[in-house]
Amino acid sequence: MIRDMNKSIILASGSPRRRQLLEQAGIKHKVIVSGADETVTGNPAEQVKELALRKAKAVLPLVDANNGSTIVIAADTLVFIEDEVLGKPENYDKAFEMLKKLQGNNHRVYTGVALLDVASGMSNVFADVAEVTFRPLSDEEILAYIATGEPFDKAGAYGIQEKGATLVDHINGDFYTVMGLPISKVCTALAQMGYDYWNASSFSAS
Repeated sequence: MIRDMNKSIILASGSPRRRQLLEQAGIKHKVIVSGADETVTGNPAEQVKELALRKAKAVLPLVDANNGSTIVIAADTLVFIEDEVLGKPENYDKAFEMLKKLQGNNHRVYTGVALLDVASGMSNVFADVAEVTFRPLSDEEILAYIATGEPFDKAGAYGIQEKGATLVDHINGDFYTVMGLPISKVCTALAQMGYDYWNASSFSAS
């Protein structure tokens, strides 16, 4: 397959963590937040794949129709413990409840990714999972973490790349899946779609 370093990338997510990971990989991109409905059912892997694809499709009408050489990337992450999905806590008490459940236990983090090539209609949708073990936490530690404000925009009420790293004993799987975007797998998928990410840093997506 011919590699095209002139393809532009749209990230269908407002997540600063996903932006950071694309930037870390040297992939120039624009952000268009999808605003897609996130109501979904099913097993966790299917949920995150369905939502990622829904987010990617939702931004297609907003992509410049004259620029067909575009790939849209969308992702969705959820935390799963004891047959329960933990989303983003809506308040202080919910954050405490989630972190209390996670402390001293294992849980799984699923991230689904969808890549859509605007010109060809080619798509690649996949999910990755990592197992995370929290160390035992006292109520005082949980309250101190909530006071940082980190939990309120993150699935499972923690961010592993920030102060939430202090809550984690160990991980079995891809750290970046827990962070919200398995960047190595994304780059592999981009390469399969003809995107030359090794040279991406030398051009602008604008």
